[in-house]
Amino acid sequence: MTVALIPAKARRAGVVLGAVSAGLLVLSACDKPTPLATVTVGSDSVHSEAGCYNGGKALQTSTAQSCLNEKADHTITVGPDDTIGFGVDPALTDGDNGWALFLNGQQAEAQPSTATYRPIPAASFFQPDQTTGQAPKSVQVAIVESNKTSPSIRGIWHFELKMKSSD
Repeated sequence: MTVALIPAKARRAGVVLGAVSAGLLVLSACDKPTPLATVTVGSDSVHSEAGCYNGGKALQTSTAQSCLNEKADHTITVGPDDTIGFGVDPALTDGDNGWALFLNGQQAEAQPSTATYRPIPAASFFQPDQTTGQAPKSVQVAIVESNKTSPSIRGIWHFELKMKSSD
């Protein structure tokens, strides 16, 4: 049996070359994470990456509309007297970008905000329905990144606000 002898220096170079190649392969498969949005109530908070995001560029209208109607994966429970804090990554407020809240798929604010944190009373989200008089038990909230100079949607983050039961 014959064994090919490879000098130690060549073996080390081969190992280094293999490690570098494997590292580059792994890095090329990674996507940059989307900016985060956070909802806080008291000491509880949930955060999420965008449900729909196009690297900060405008989403197609059909994609944005479909995404606005998706249900949230992240739920936080609120009481009627709580204050809900909405926090966004500073990237959502850079330059001409801002964000607004949509409730159950409908735009709730006329102008996008450029603040990275906004506290809003929970009661604002649980107003009684005008026809039934019943307050909703939960509300789908979307944080929507848009461009202030054009009506394009750039990202959507989904959360569900669930009212604490009075039991």
